Amino acid sequence: MHVFEILVLLHVAFGATGLIAFWVPIIARKGAAAHRKWGRIACYGFIGAGILAILMALLSLYGPEKRLPMITDRVLFNGLFGWMMLYLGLLTLGFADYGLATVKHRANRAALRAPRYQIIFVIVAMAALNCGLYGLSIGEPLMMLVAFIGLVAMGTQLRAIWRKQLPRGAYVGEHFRALLGMGISAYTAFLSVGLIRLIPDQVFNPLIWAGPSIIGVSMIIYFTIQANKKLARTKAAKR
Repeated sequence: MHVFEILVLLHVAFGATGLIAFWVPIIARKGAAAHRKWGRIACYGFIGAGILAILMALLSLYGPEKRLPMITDRVLFNGLFGWMMLYLGLLTLGFADYGLATVKHRANRAALRAPRYQIIFVIVAMAALNCGLYGLSIGEPLMMLVAFIGLVAMGTQLRAIWRKQLPRGAYVGEHFRALLGMGISAYTAFLSVGLIRLIPDQVFNPLIWAGPSIIGVSMIIYFTIQANKKLARTKAAKR
C-alpha cells in the first residue's frame, strides 16, 4: 500500500505538470520557442504519468485486494483501476511517442514504419481490445467507448504512416492531432484517479467522462479546418 501511495503522488506530480504545460503549446504560436519548449515538457510529464499509471494498474490487478475502500466490487475495480487504467496509460504513451516522432521524422515518413514504432501501435491496440472486451463482459459501455476511440485513433495514425503519398506539411496535422489525443487520454486517466475520491457515485457517469473527448475532438476539428484553409490560401497564392 505504501508503494501504491508513492506511485499515486508521483503520478499526480507528473500528470499535473503535463496538464498545465499542455495548454501553452496550444495557445502559443506554432513552431515558436515557447511552443517547442512547453510541448516537450507536456510530453515528458504525460509520459511519466503514463508509465506510473501502468505500474499502478498492474499493482491494482495483481497486488493486495484493498486499494480504495469506496469500491467493494472487485470486478468493477479491476475494470476501472486495472484494465482501463493500463490501457489509458499505454494510450497516452502511444500518443506522446507518435506526436514527437512525426516532427522528428517529418522529412522521412518511412522511418515511422520501423518495428520500434509499429510495436507500440500493436501494444496499444491489444490493450484497447482487452479494455473493450472486459467492458463488454461486465456490461460497462464506458470501457467499450474509450477503447473504440483509441482504436480509431491508432487506425488513423497507421493510415497516415502507410499511405503512399501525403500532402506536403501533413506531419503538422498528425503532430497536432496526436498531442491533442495525448491530452484527451491524460485528462481521462486523471479523472479515473481523482474523480473516484471526490464523487465516487459518479465515477462511471458518461457525461463527466465524455468531457475531455468532446473538448479535444472539437479542438482537433477546429484546428484541422483552420490548417486546411491556410493550405488552400497558400496554394492559391502560388497560382
